[in-house]
Amino acid sequence: MADFPERTLRIGTRSSPLALTQTDMVIAALRQHEPELQTEVVPVTTEADKWQGDLAQLGGKGLYVREIDTMLQRGDIDAAVHCVKDVPGDVPLPRGLIFAAYMERPDVRDVLLFPEGSGYTSLADLPPGAIILSSAVRRKAQVLRARPDLKVVRVRGAIGSRLEKLDGKRKLDGVKPDGMILAVAGLARLGIERPGYVLSMDEMLPPVGAGVLGLECRQDDPAVGALLEKVNHPKTQREVTAERVMLHGLRGHCNSPIAGYCTTEGDGQLSLRGMVFDREGSKFANVMVWDEHQGDPAVLGARACAELLRQGARDIIEGIPH
Repeated sequence: MADFPERTLRIGTRSSPLALTQTDMVIAALRQHEPELQTEVVPVTTEADKWQGDLAQLGGKGLYVREIDTMLQRGDIDAAVHCVKDVPGDVPLPRGLIFAAYMERPDVRDVLLFPEGSGYTSLADLPPGAIILSSAVRRKAQVLRARPDLKVVRVRGAIGSRLEKLDGKRKLDGVKPDGMILAVAGLARLGIERPGYVLSMDEMLPPVGAGVLGLECRQDDPAVGALLEKVNHPKTQREVTAERVMLHGLRGHCNSPIAGYCTTEGDGQLSLRGMVFDREGSKFANVMVWDEHQGDPAVLGARACAELLRQGARDIIEGIPH
């Protein structure tokens, strides 16, 4: 820790307003431990951020983190702030990189927003054929599982531009949307207050790592690792470990709708729910497991994965085109 606060911490992040806001949150947390810490934010507009089409056409997974990880490996930056949900779970981290800390997880639920002036207030209110905007295959599968009569249309871009498309203030290829699904945490972090229908866990299970910011550094830079570890949230770390071990064992590709959420009960016991869907939500595997002995969260994740595979998750995943 002798390197800080004298050394400037160079932090890589995506260049979106949400990513920059999240990085500011990390810096504020670090300065609670090192008030004189000097930082330099290095924004990166990733290939995925530039692409407006289907991410699968670019190779899918990891596109939001790959370029930043390469910069970290090269030594161009000292640390990276990633949304854990964007970090591939079926492959190891790039050589020499580790997650030194996970920030405390906020509300992981999704919210269904409606255009300004709309009279709709819930998912059940929407008429047959209504159009929902979302870029996530996980959200599409769960919407169609509940309401197969709806249509889900892909939309990408920063949250602000998505809201403009929802409200008709920005063109959307002739589509007139009736609703859009976003993460509660993203809206809260940007200070956007807007009424909507918050989806329950039974209606919309979140992605693995939902809401969690992972702080990554080089394994051979112990000073940075020790600094980042000061803001680690052990409860979140245990929960994310269980979720990501489950995801790793499922070996899903970028078009695989997979959801998973681990929580800690009042007595410290972990519970993990996992689901695997086909693209239309008509086929799915569903598991809920508990860590009754409060042991290794990785074991809990492996148990959940094994049960999903027993229910046919591999066939569901392999039946979805890459």
